[in-house]
Amino acid sequence: MNEIRTVTSKANGARGDAARPSSWLAVLSLAAFALLIALGVWQIERRAWKLALIDRVEQRVHARAQPIPSPAAWPTVSAASDEYRHVSVSGRFLHDRETLVQAVTEDGPGYWVLTPLRRDDGTLILVNRGFVPSDRRDASTRRDGNPQGPVEITGLLRVTEPKGGFLRTNVPEHNRWYSRDVAAIAAARGLDHFAPFFIDAERSQSGNGPIGGLTVISFPNNHLIYALTWFALAFMLAGRLIVTFGGGLFRRKKPWSGFVHEAAGGSDAVARRTGSDAGTIVEPT
Repeated sequence: MNEIRTVTSKANGARGDAARPSSWLAVLSLAAFALLIALGVWQIERRAWKLALIDRVEQRVHARAQPIPSPAAWPTVSAASDEYRHVSVSGRFLHDRETLVQAVTEDGPGYWVLTPLRRDDGTLILVNRGFVPSDRRDASTRRDGNPQGPVEITGLLRVTEPKGGFLRTNVPEHNRWYSRDVAAIAAARGLDHFAPFFIDAERSQSGNGPIGGLTVISFPNNHLIYALTWFALAFMLAGRLIVTFGGGLFRRKKPWSGFVHEAAGGSDAVARRTGSDAGTIVEPT
């Protein structure tokens, strides 16, 4: 008896399994989608926080000047609750203990002039009187701009800037300063009973003294762009997931037809289905 061995659609099913994405790829893709959505939501929340911060600072800057916090409240002064408050303070400058801190402004490179202000109660407030260019670093070149009597200073309360600037560390022993580090400056100048913050003075008309009122208040707010970027990537990934994993749901399955074997005229005649899913026939031996 002639034997006919056929390999039917099993080969076709094997090829389909090989082409079908693996489950671990699906899991990773879904995790990536969830992460992208979470990043987008986080940026929306950050944007709301940043807008609230900008509004809060604007209100502080344009409010009526108030006396600086009392010494009893100094330990609680923080950037979140006090920075950029519009404040005023009175006293006498100690010009012989001023400190120059390197700065770059819209007027070019130079220095901030930080001078201690002694109040009537003996406490000291470090005042950033403003900017001087490099050629006026020597105090003798701006002596007529240094008030000797009692003064009242109005400006913005600023928190200390410890350690140094970007990639540059303060070197007190060589009198090189790259940030307005209140505690370090006070220690280097032998000051005590000093406030843990300093004041950026407003612009004044004191001869050729430092140029005040140069505080830069800028809060970059690109969170909406970041959020849209994360959401766009998430939707692109979602589209790819639908094409890759959901395509089979929309394809119409074709009926399978097997192999037909007919015997005629004493010889075997074999007919087989043609097409992309055709099987393999092994002729009788």
